[in-house]
Amino acid sequence: MSVPRNASPKSSGPPSARSRWRTWLFRGALLALGLVVGVGVPLFYVLDKRVRAEFEALVWQVPTRVYARPQALAPGTRLDADTLMLELAAAGYREDGGDLSGTWAREGKRFDIATRAFFGLEGPVPARRLSVVIDGGRVATVTDRASGKPVQDARLDPARIATLYGDVTEERRLVQLKDVPSLLVTGLQAVEDRNFKHHHGIDPWGILRAAWVNTREGEIEQGASTLTQQLVRNLFLSREVAWTRKIKEASYSIIIEARYDKQRILEAYFNEVYLGQHGNQAIHGIGAGAEFWFGRDLSALRTQDMALLVGMIQGPSVYDPRRRPEAALKRRNLVLAVWRDTGLITAADAEKAMASPLGVSARPGVASNRNPAFMDLVRRQLARDYPADALRGAGLVVVTTLSPSAQLRAEQAVTGTLDQVQRKEGPALQAGLVLTDTQSGEVLAMVGNRDTDQPGFNRALEAQRPVGSLLKPMVYLLALAQPDRWSLATPVDDAPVNLVLPNGKRWNPENSDGRSHGRVSLADALVHSYNQATVRVGMDVGPERLAELLKVLAGLRAEPNPSLILGSVDLSPFSMAQVYQFLASGGEIQPLRAVRGVIDAKGEAISEYDFKAAPAQEGDAIAARLVTLALQDTVTRGTASQLVRDGLGHLKPAGKTGTSNDSRDSWFAGYTGSHLAVVWVGNDRNEPTGLYGSTGAMRVWSSLFKGLPTAPLDVGAQGLEWGWVDAEVFATTEQDCEGARRYAFVGGYLPTEHVSCRKNSWLDWFRRGDDDRRDRRDDRDRRTD
Repeated sequence: MSVPRNASPKSSGPPSARSRWRTWLFRGALLALGLVVGVGVPLFYVLDKRVRAEFEALVWQVPTRVYARPQALAPGTRLDADTLMLELAAAGYREDGGDLSGTWAREGKRFDIATRAFFGLEGPVPARRLSVVIDGGRVATVTDRASGKPVQDARLDPARIATLYGDVTEERRLVQLKDVPSLLVTGLQAVEDRNFKHHHGIDPWGILRAAWVNTREGEIEQGASTLTQQLVRNLFLSREVAWTRKIKEASYSIIIEARYDKQRILEAYFNEVYLGQHGNQAIHGIGAGAEFWFGRDLSALRTQDMALLVGMIQGPSVYDPRRRPEAALKRRNLVLAVWRDTGLITAADAEKAMASPLGVSARPGVASNRNPAFMDLVRRQLARDYPADALRGAGLVVVTTLSPSAQLRAEQAVTGTLDQVQRKEGPALQAGLVLTDTQSGEVLAMVGNRDTDQPGFNRALEAQRPVGSLLKPMVYLLALAQPDRWSLATPVDDAPVNLVLPNGKRWNPENSDGRSHGRVSLADALVHSYNQATVRVGMDVGPERLAELLKVLAGLRAEPNPSLILGSVDLSPFSMAQVYQFLASGGEIQPLRAVRGVIDAKGEAISEYDFKAAPAQEGDAIAARLVTLALQDTVTRGTASQLVRDGLGHLKPAGKTGTSNDSRDSWFAGYTGSHLAVVWVGNDRNEPTGLYGSTGAMRVWSSLFKGLPTAPLDVGAQGLEWGWVDAEVFATTEQDCEGARRYAFVGGYLPTEHVSCRKNSWLDWFRRGDDDRRDRRDDRDRRTD
């Protein structure tokens, strides 16, 4: 068919709506592409550079942790069942079978304990399952339950007593992915991000699936954000609800997924995830979470424990198992059901785990700062090597000398005793206490406030108060260091003293009972704390030598006035403990210390403070033994005899009471074979308390030592020899003579004169005995005038 000649092709006419739409779509695509290329690419370049810089430089601020000393469990160690349980409680152990790390069980004298691994100054200490038998106040046997073999040296991991945070108060214990239990790794993904292995930072299908599941279950069972998005939100972004934040979150997530492998992302997540709050301490990371909620390491977590931690990620405050146990239990069981349905655990395991209690520890495993008085001393001693900023948030471990059980008993002794002796109308009593190890000089406990948890003014370290008679043993120490002139048996005149002081004033000190006691032995002058006799001895040895002794022993500067002899100097309980450590250690100069060492984040010791005291010089050691013997007599028949009536005589303690003028200050220093404690009781306004050394401070000491596992004091006989001394004359005599008394002397320095009470006949006894004794008494008087 032909086309008519006058026919023309179809006219193009105006464009159709579809054509216009395609044109605009094409132009819009070009514009979007231009924006992506022109704006998006540079923006992503900037974001990529920023994210890589921040992620690769990611260094978490890990707090420096301060620990007590590890409790020794070696056979022969002095330890009773009550003390062991105090140590276990302080370290966060639970009475729960004794098979899982951080638990224990008891059957009679046997304790089954599963210790935790920890880093000591000598290196890593592995976890062990031990059987410990306590008998007669000692560790009888220790057995490794895995091998059945006896153990000669074992320790409990130490209690954590303080945390030194940096700029942020975040509790974190860094872990490596290889150390995280596999069920925790896969179980987290099953609940929070099932597509984690396959997505590239964001997961649209996962969002739809989570929305469907959560709608069907009526609660949040699965998370909508990927693990990478959650990590980005915690690390780099604020919590504001805005589209700009969501866009940044998605962009950051895509970049991180493009740059880093899944293992690194997971490891960062496990170290950053937020798992709770304790006061101002934010708990971050799965390692800190396991410690905070269960008092366990990751390796010791059970299936139900891991399920609870994973469940809490959605809302640590909503599912807080201590405050909202019902909600936490329901959430945990929901996670267990997911794990069962996805095949991560068997139905039988899920049923068993669901039937178990929450199992969280009664108190947070991450301790708030305890023992403020002791920590003051720790900071003071660390400051010599570490500025404060160098410790905070540095991820270090500080190993101290604190004994948690001794500290608790010291606190109870202070508060309990002060409550008993506090008078209704009297001033508010306060106290300071320092407890040390006599063999090492380690400070085991310190109390600086009647309210023992209250920081602030530390009376054990900072209160400078008149020490009174507490200084007298140092006077006698100086005298007994001259065995050719002084001995415990040397007679001293306890008679009124009239001294002219350098300022021209006269000094007439009196005894506390207002009486003079005539001729007494040097030992009795110390035992009964006679002021007049002590001044005579002190003026003979010289106040200058006493001031020098204080400087050598404790770095103290005191004016060498005669009044120094009777303790007219203001010192702190810590300073007096440093002075008495010389006597308690048997003549060694031992600087008291609260820090054993510092361990870095890799578990290597970078500082050790294991001070080795030089052996005591023979003369010092013998003089210290003689003073100790006299101070033991002070307990048995002198001013501290109440200790025997308190039932502490079996410890054979040595001690000295002290009371300042008008009973403003009550002091007691006493030691056994393994412990020294110095106690001060008074009030902050320096008002009379009505307490003497024996009715205030000594009662605190007695209360402490009634429960403290400590060794009896055995002075030993090295360098000493004993002799019977006549009652009237400084001469040896027979044991059966009337009034004869046995004294210890420096070897080779017994009195050169010997008198006998044995007569040839009863007529000689009448005829010559009286004349002989009268002549000897006259000779003695001439020698001592």
